[in-house]
Amino acid sequence: MPRSLARRRVVLSGCALAATALIPAATAVSADAETEGGTSAIWQRVRQGLFQNRPIETDAGDVIALEAPLRAEDAATVPIAIRTVVASSPARMVRKVWLVIDHNPSPLAAVFTFSAQSGRADIETRVRIEEYTTMRAIAETADGRLVMVTRWVKASGGCSAPAGKDAAAALASVGRMKLRVDDTAVVGRPVQAQLMISHPNSSGLAMDQVTRLYQPPYFVRRVTVSYAGKPVLEADVDFSISENPNFRFFFVPDGDGELKAEVVDSRDLTFENRLVIRPRVAAAS
Repeated sequence: MPRSLARRRVVLSGCALAATALIPAATAVSADAETEGGTSAIWQRVRQGLFQNRPIETDAGDVIALEAPLRAEDAATVPIAIRTVVASSPARMVRKVWLVIDHNPSPLAAVFTFSAQSGRADIETRVRIEEYTTMRAIAETADGRLVMVTRWVKASGGCSAPAGKDAAAALASVGRMKLRVDDTAVVGRPVQAQLMISHPNSSGLAMDQVTRLYQPPYFVRRVTVSYAGKPVLEADVDFSISENPNFRFFFVPDGDGELKAEVVDSRDLTFENRLVIRPRVAAAS
């Protein structure tokens, strides 16, 4: 079997997202002649697998925005931000966002699910990009509307790039997490938090420079965050998320409580971290 095909089969065996299993043909399609602003054959297959015939609006400026560099400095750690424009309310809130990177080995990079406790359906993270590609954020609002924004990103080799540190060191610290809140928490107001996870998030495409062998895929596949027992954020992710996954998100404290993060990886290992929050009450105006 050619080495390139063997590598691709290893990657496909490690894909985390159930939705990706619905569209296996998409990952087998070579990069087509897509250019900036184009529509790839891969996206058409991913779209059918995820959304069937549901209409997707492409004029989404009033709902969601996607931020990513046009040309990435490091294809293995490309910073992105998905921000909601629509005011959060039970009727109009964004409840789910799909992140698709057309020409990655696993195009469906993440599915983020938000709740009323999120306050704002915003997320920041870092991703790997294997070749020049369209990146897409598809949002579903509470009334079932689907809207999409796209971003053309010039980067290559991110999924097959060597790990930042050797495998033994990465495994020694796997699962260590840190939660922090950026600002003083105020009751009833969205506050931004950050979750940092120590994990190799191996794609299975990177060659060990010493052994000349390919490390098997090993990555975070699910992140769950709650506050005072109420769900804030759920993220189904895979190796398109960079080594040592890092997420910024919002939550709304409605009193003293515990911000809790639980992570499950592709070996079914589970890790937890907790942070006690004592928000202040806003001064009366």
